Amino acid sequence: MALDRLIKNILEKKNPTVAGLDPKLDYIPDYIKEQAFQEHGCTLEGAAQALLTFNKGLIDALCDIVPAVKPQCAYYEMYGWQGMRALKDTITYAREKGMFVITDGKRNDIGSTMEAYAAAHLGEIQVAGERFAPFGGDALTVNGYLGTDGIAPLLKVCKEKDTGIFVLAKTSNPSSSELQNQEVQGGEPVYLVMGKMCEEWGKELPGKYGYSGVGAVVGATWPEQLAELRKELPHTFFLVPGYGAQGGGAKDVAGAFDEKGLGAVVNSSRALMCAYKKEGCRPEDYAMAARREAIRMRDDIAAAIASV
Repeated sequence: MALDRLIKNILEKKNPTVAGLDPKLDYIPDYIKEQAFQEHGCTLEGAAQALLTFNKGLIDALCDIVPAVKPQCAYYEMYGWQGMRALKDTITYAREKGMFVITDGKRNDIGSTMEAYAAAHLGEIQVAGERFAPFGGDALTVNGYLGTDGIAPLLKVCKEKDTGIFVLAKTSNPSSSELQNQEVQGGEPVYLVMGKMCEEWGKELPGKYGYSGVGAVVGATWPEQLAELRKELPHTFFLVPGYGAQGGGAKDVAGAFDEKGLGAVVNSSRALMCAYKKEGCRPEDYAMAARREAIRMRDDIAAAIASV
């Protein structure tokens, strides 16, 4: 089961974190952009090349200490097909370096359309008798608010290709409470209902560490709900955004973990990508600054949870 690979990486590195690769051109050092623009012009091609070069530097600096990366599709889609090629190349490079890749696409549809999303991001397609993996991620974030019709096509591909999903449950943004905290019949909030659906869907993808291949996205900005969901969802692994730039800290995410220090992986994006700016170090040292921030984050979280 795919999330077993993530958990194995976490255990080996004793680090339950994931590096978000959500690059904006403003985050990228000028020398990388200048080189890309000299080669490809000030074009979408040049921008995409700058993203890829930046990402490769981060992956090289982090791959031995951070178990996973999470590229957010929107930051690549905004640069057209050239950006999407950079996404594919980033995924391939990270996997070659032994990192687990969570593609953050929050896809949501039903039937053949969801089958297409599943094939694109987690599976394969067939072209004239040959099979290809278009993006080749290990897991995909999805929106479960269309119900089982939107999840079942993914589960089929996950079984066949040993991939996984993370379903939005209690997201980190402030307005998530407008819908996700509403109580449904029986008095349970929507986020808990969605979490329990993850538990049910996950029965089709059992894992050897006790967690299924159907994870849930639960934000660090809601520590009480995070701890509540950990108690209610014993077989659901959590992807936890909101640490760092969004205000969540180690004490906030501690409730996501079980007594073995497992059960969650905590994301940081901007704090890693822009660590060199915060440090005030040379732009050429951006990757090593990200590494230092990743070590700080690892140690910060480790001090707040049981030993992994």
